[in-house]
Amino acid sequence: MTVSNIRKSATLMVQGTTSDAGKSMLVAGLCRCFKDRGYKVAPFKPQNMALNSAVTADGGEIGRAQAVQAQAAGVEPTVDMNPVLLKPSSDTGAQVIIHGKAVADMQAKGYHQYKKIAMQAVLESHQRLLQDYQVVVVEGAGSPAEVNLREGDIANMGFAEAVDCPVMIIADIDRGGVFAQLVGTLDLLSTSEQNRVVGFVINKFRGDIKLLEPGLDWLEKRTGKPVLGVLPYLHNLQLAAEDAIQAEQNLQPTDIRLNVAVPVFKRISNHTDFDMLRVHPQVNLTFVAPGSPIPPCDLIILPGSKNVRADLALARDMGWDKQLQRHLRYGGKVLGICGGYQMLGEQIHDPLGIEDSAGSSAGLGYLGISTELQKEKQLLQSRGTLLLNHKSSPPCIIDGYQIHAGISQYIGEQQALIELDHGEKEGCINEDNNVAGTYFHGLFDHPQALQALLQWAGANTDLLEDYQQLQEREIQRLAQACNESLDWQRIESFIRL
Repeated sequence: MTVSNIRKSATLMVQGTTSDAGKSMLVAGLCRCFKDRGYKVAPFKPQNMALNSAVTADGGEIGRAQAVQAQAAGVEPTVDMNPVLLKPSSDTGAQVIIHGKAVADMQAKGYHQYKKIAMQAVLESHQRLLQDYQVVVVEGAGSPAEVNLREGDIANMGFAEAVDCPVMIIADIDRGGVFAQLVGTLDLLSTSEQNRVVGFVINKFRGDIKLLEPGLDWLEKRTGKPVLGVLPYLHNLQLAAEDAIQAEQNLQPTDIRLNVAVPVFKRISNHTDFDMLRVHPQVNLTFVAPGSPIPPCDLIILPGSKNVRADLALARDMGWDKQLQRHLRYGGKVLGICGGYQMLGEQIHDPLGIEDSAGSSAGLGYLGISTELQKEKQLLQSRGTLLLNHKSSPPCIIDGYQIHAGISQYIGEQQALIELDHGEKEGCINEDNNVAGTYFHGLFDHPQALQALLQWAGANTDLLEDYQQLQEREIQRLAQACNESLDWQRIESFIRL
């Protein structure tokens, strides 16, 4: 089939039997494969609930996974690719972001009533993408079989029914029970929803495919739906995660030059900041689970948080503040990013109750800043020069992005960590040169900046590829697996006239 034989625009949706079944990955792989086949393709996720986000060129906020999928498609990410983003701030509440901008903080019941308005934003974005692209590859959320969420659904079959698109369902065989996942999911759908399911994809298979084939034959006979492919387990695939923390590392134990610890806050955000540390062969990165002590290390990084004051209180309850003091006494370094930067300051004020109940909290007191959370969120793509008080770390250019509600003011004279291109100071570093903080996300994504920061922390490391190169290599690895493992004759038939 040639590109000219498809409709003016076509939509294909990927849904999963569970969260983390492989939807984000498969959409990225499909986008790259469609691109390589000559299609103008775009990713789309109607509703995303995630604390990993990215900033678009026009200053909007979308899910991080959609930015990676846009890279796979070879296009610039836009807010239309993820029109509704929910960023949880508690177990029952979340910040609601529509078309890249925060519109309200809602409890779950309130958002359920708001879905009709959100659905309009979803359909508007989808229509705009159809005007600009030949193929729109859609990612669902969670599972379509959540019967308690069916009413007013905008993320799975509710969207598919509204736009009348075919649906592929992916399941993770590595979890076990893959046939029960697929058959059970299909059985819980309505008749019209079942009819739009065009086939299944099985993810993360390892072993002899011959041993799986009898099960595939049974599944096709039982459901009347074809298996569109069995994707292999791609070990250590380094694609930016939608939300779940990836702790897997490829370490060379004989050449570890730096030990890094990242305490995992309850509302940790943008932990993709640490992907380049996680894959660095000379860095041993440890994510410290809540309730666990921070292990001996060279560098502690306090990550971002969607609820800074609450996470700071929990950190104190767990004794992480005392462990931080001990770490510094023994010559360690500390770096705070975004919410972690705010925690390292003197005060955090939330007079409007932006993230939680209104009030103020004392910071950890290592940096001379005071932070006030404000209603208008800062969404910026930023560039500047990294300044470190270390003779082996000369100034270097750094690119990143900022996503934060807080505005931090210096208390007295402070040494900036970054000088922005327009001359403004950003972040700071203390007089003892052992504690630093910044609002920059993507701090480690460029080799020179990564090396400079690791030298500041006490290690001489070798330069690696940058983050974009890493993502590109992994997208190509994923696309090769999709090309070899999926039934492309059938898949392309879904977008024919």
